[in-house]
Amino acid sequence: MRIDSHMHVWQLSRGDYGWLTPNLPTIYRDFTVEDVRASWEQAEIDYAMLVQAAPTLEETRFLLSVAENEPKIRGVVGWIDMLVPDAVNQLERLAFNQLFRGIRPMLQDIPDDGWMLKPELAPVYRAVVDLGLCFDALALPQHLPNLLLLIERYPDLKVVIDHAAKPPIGEPLESWHKNLAQLADIPHVNCKFSGLVTECRGQTSKAALEPVSQTLLDLFGPERLMFGSDWPVCTLRSSYIQWWQWAQELTAHLPPEQKSAVFGGNAQRFYGLRS
Repeated sequence: MRIDSHMHVWQLSRGDYGWLTPNLPTIYRDFTVEDVRASWEQAEIDYAMLVQAAPTLEETRFLLSVAENEPKIRGVVGWIDMLVPDAVNQLERLAFNQLFRGIRPMLQDIPDDGWMLKPELAPVYRAVVDLGLCFDALALPQHLPNLLLLIERYPDLKVVIDHAAKPPIGEPLESWHKNLAQLADIPHVNCKFSGLVTECRGQTSKAALEPVSQTLLDLFGPERLMFGSDWPVCTLRSSYIQWWQWAQELTAHLPPEQKSAVFGGNAQRFYGLRS
């Protein structure tokens, strides 16, 4: 089974994608499931996860409506305002839909790097655990120390680090490596093998990606890494299929069962996806 654990669709007319501006002309347009279907077929993708791209409940409901009408979409990672008084109620209502698999606050866009540790968020973290949901950490390298504190505070929170915390590929990575290694030492922390092409500071190539890819395999092992396309954001630097081919080549040395885990089994297990 092949699963893309991280992709997006969006509709500009909805008006809540604050980060998506004409300054990103490659992706400043609508993207639908139909736009990715040919890539799914070429990569032989069986299922995919939709991940939020706007900090609104309305977008989460939009993604759920897309998933309900597309058999290949097996789950949605959405967004709630974790600080509003009825945040837990919002989460409980969303969780009635079995396609809703977790939440992702947009940590990378929040000026306060320690926001995730606010005591007011505790009831929501507890509800995520109690409802059997997951937490996608959209973190940058500077967030990793606080993410470690968060996981130590909530040891039963199912966490996956999106895009390996966006290492600046082509620049010094010692601090990123050290902090990520501390998180990888926690057995239940997972990491997405995604979003790397857009972090290349120079030419995007397999050679540029190889050191970071090997670091992720060394730290998390093939048992806790999950492939994601980050489509259509990946198209800023590569096509879906180009990143898919590089990801295949970067893991070509793995035994078949381990490669199957990276490209499907781990996502199915982590998100509790039905087969």
